[in-house]
Amino acid sequence: MNPTAFRGPLNDGWLPDAEPRPSPNQDARPVGQSIDLLVIHNISLPPGHFGGPWIDDLFLNRLDPSVHPFFRQIANRRVSAHLLIRRDGALIQYVGLWQRAWHAGESLFAGRRACNDFSIGIELEGTDEVPYTAAQYRVLVGTIRQILACCPRIDWGRIVGHSDIAPGRKTDPGPSFDWARLRRQLAIEPGS
Repeated sequence: MNPTAFRGPLNDGWLPDAEPRPSPNQDARPVGQSIDLLVIHNISLPPGHFGGPWIDDLFLNRLDPSVHPFFRQIANRRVSAHLLIRRDGALIQYVGLWQRAWHAGESLFAGRRACNDFSIGIELEGTDEVPYTAAQYRVLVGTIRQILACCPRIDWGRIVGHSDIAPGRKTDPGPSFDWARLRRQLAIEPGS
């Protein structure tokens, strides 16, 4: 992907406020592919537990299956996201925005399959049931603003949850995610 096709200062695709932790679980987007979708996810490892090194370990292919029974199911998966926002608002970047992160899996948006090809994935440390923190919303809003500045094809209708592109398979970010709050804080209207 040619980063000069995008507006803004992020020619290398790495956000200046994010701590870089490059994941091997990435590759090049299809040639000429524009980025026009933002997918919001949630993750907690083990499920329902916050903190600890295990999200990093999963995205960096070093998750020890002996640490928790759930890890045996996922330790060999090769997944990533572009960004993670921890409960305290810490922002971590695993994949440059211009690269394809492996976050969406089997997915469909507006008749287009393989959403990883044209999307950016943001993970929030959380669950479908536990409210996200004020710090997470604050960092998410700032991060989305940076992304919108350099990816002008993303509009409100193209900011979706994982559940929107993989219904029946995924439920995140879940009912605990406050879409109205995000819209207010971004000061955008649906359909804009």
